[in-house]
Amino acid sequence: MPDSDSPRVTRLLPDTLRQVAKPGTAVVRLETTHERQGVLDGAWWPRSRDIAAELPALIAALTEYLGPVTRIGLDATAWEQLPTRLIIDDRVVHIDSFPVGDDTVLVTRGDQDHFSLLVVPPHATPEAARAAMAEAVRADNVTQAAQILIDTGTGRVAPET
Repeated sequence: MPDSDSPRVTRLLPDTLRQVAKPGTAVVRLETTHERQGVLDGAWWPRSRDIAAELPALIAALTEYLGPVTRIGLDATAWEQLPTRLIIDDRVVHIDSFPVGDDTVLVTRGDQDHFSLLVVPPHATPEAARAAMAEAVRADNVTQAAQILIDTGTGRVAPET
């Protein structure tokens, strides 16, 4: 008998699934393994820094495969007018501001299941975005999000130390 407190099983996406991005849809790639051993679980390429315009499509895409999303963690300085919550498909999604950097978004499914997505900057070229997203979803990826963006030529530079 299944435990009612057990997390929902995520469906794996086929590695060869390709869909044309229609206007208003999110461009998202998720890792397609159960192990989740890489630094990142996927990647997202928003078209702008307007979170109210971009987040509903991301939540809809993630909910289809991961189940209901309850929280999103973002860096407030990377987005225009970051709200504390949005209502998406009659569900409240809480928006938390964390100093995670503008190159990641933290997604919470249920109470404690977290996913970390690389955020490809809106200004990235399609070639750079594809390369960054492919690197982020590699099962053996140990490269941090900021370095992936540098390595793939999105124009982001490493912070000075």
